[in-house]
Amino acid sequence: MKVVILAGGFGTRISEESHLKPKPMIEIGDKPILWHIMKMYSYYGYNEFVICCGYKQHVIKEWFADYYLHNSDITFDFTAGKNEMIVHNNTLEPWKVTLVDTGLRTMTGGRVKRVREYLNNETFLLTYGDGVADIDVPQLVDFHRKAGKMVTITSVHPSGRFGILDIQDDGAITSFREKRKEEGGWINAGFMVVEPDIF
Repeated sequence: MKVVILAGGFGTRISEESHLKPKPMIEIGDKPILWHIMKMYSYYGYNEFVICCGYKQHVIKEWFADYYLHNSDITFDFTAGKNEMIVHNNTLEPWKVTLVDTGLRTMTGGRVKRVREYLNNETFLLTYGDGVADIDVPQLVDFHRKAGKMVTITSVHPSGRFGILDIQDDGAITSFREKRKEEGGWINAGFMVVEPDIF
């Protein structure tokens, strides 16, 4: 099952750093948020990623292009007209990563639609490129399969202001609306399982 990561937005709520790079590339420790998200999925065996790029996508593409160089011991041999690179200590992840230009101002649904051709008409995981959480992905997938719905969205009670999901007893989401300050409720936690029928 492939993991689609939405990484194309402007990151306006964290503009101190996002004017230099896309929000998923802001670092936690010495690695970007995007890497932490991918490590979480990889822990559960999900190693194929389709990343929806947009704003400052060159930063994401360059980071992956250089990943091999920055995470391995390498010898460059330019002697006697050679132009060789020898990798000694390869510590790379077992990932297959597809980076897709989904447009600069494209909304979420449009970004997902633009990566459809990379999903092989199969069920896929979907998340935002700026949220790190402790999610039991196999449990989420199992819940999704048992529920038999087109989309499963993780939800949490908010501690701040977010849009509200109205959820029926059977788990069906009946509406999404902006939250008034005095309201409680559930919010989209950002980890989803999606059937290809969504298209």
